[in-house]
Amino acid sequence: MTSPVYSNSTSTRDRSLESEKTLDRAFIGLTLAFAIGIGVILLTIATVVFLRSLPAIQAYGFSFLTTSAWNPVQGREQYGALPVIYGTLVSSAIALFIAVPLGIGTAIFLSEDFIPQKVRVPLVFMVELLAAIPSVVYGLWGIFVLIPLTTPIGNWLHSNLGWIPLFSTPPAGPGMFPAGVVLAIMILPIITAISRDSLYSLPPELRQASLGLGATRWETIFRVLIPAAFSGIVGGIMLALGRAMGETMAVTMIIGNSNRLSLSILDPANTISSLLANQFAEASGMQVSALMYAGLVLLILTLVVNILAEYIVNQVKAKY
Repeated sequence: MTSPVYSNSTSTRDRSLESEKTLDRAFIGLTLAFAIGIGVILLTIATVVFLRSLPAIQAYGFSFLTTSAWNPVQGREQYGALPVIYGTLVSSAIALFIAVPLGIGTAIFLSEDFIPQKVRVPLVFMVELLAAIPSVVYGLWGIFVLIPLTTPIGNWLHSNLGWIPLFSTPPAGPGMFPAGVVLAIMILPIITAISRDSLYSLPPELRQASLGLGATRWETIFRVLIPAAFSGIVGGIMLALGRAMGETMAVTMIIGNSNRLSLSILDPANTISSLLANQFAEASGMQVSALMYAGLVLLILTLVVNILAEYIVNQVKAKY
């Protein structure tokens, strides 16, 4: 015969398990709804941009991507996005070239026991505080501080490496190079924070096992920890690249806003985001559609970059 106490405890346990299952189902349903909602928002934005850009797509086709003329005067409307596409890609590449080694190096420095904890915590806070500075402040700092600092560097590059197309012109003040440096500073906290969290969250057994097998500290970092955290590091770099490609105010204030295509990074240039910021408020007719077309190109570029990053991460995962 079953004891009443045992029967009551069993029924209480069953009710508790059933309640946990209900909460689990509710949580899964809620997170699924959020995930679907994000996808719907993304598709809605892409659909609206595509529909608004359709007149320009029909009028200019793929020549929009390969020509440089941008003349919004009524009756002479000519639109080509090659200079702004080039400016977006090159300025972002300069930013990554500077920020990736600095960000990963800072993440290693802050995640390993190189310095005491009481010193490390303020440094982590100061690095992450860079992300809270408004972009217009970066732009003002770039105008009054960075451009005077980078102009002598640009003069040296032009004098000594002017035979390379990237440095073939003397610096004109605002230009691609200072814009890339500002972008590097802006995306540095993103790369550092995510890379540090990825390294810091690795199981301590990885470090202990590597050191126990005779590896040095730096061999452990570069041959064990970084490959193990590679997916998180690449994720941080891709987020930073998205920020660099879409940054508007700081770049608009520093890059020079020139729609002329030049291979030299010392010349004034333009980006898709800067073009939109400068012209969208006063645009009308076909110019609005052309600007939407440029925004669609930026959206596609970001999508391609993320697909490429996902492929790289999967290849590295398969290797290790």
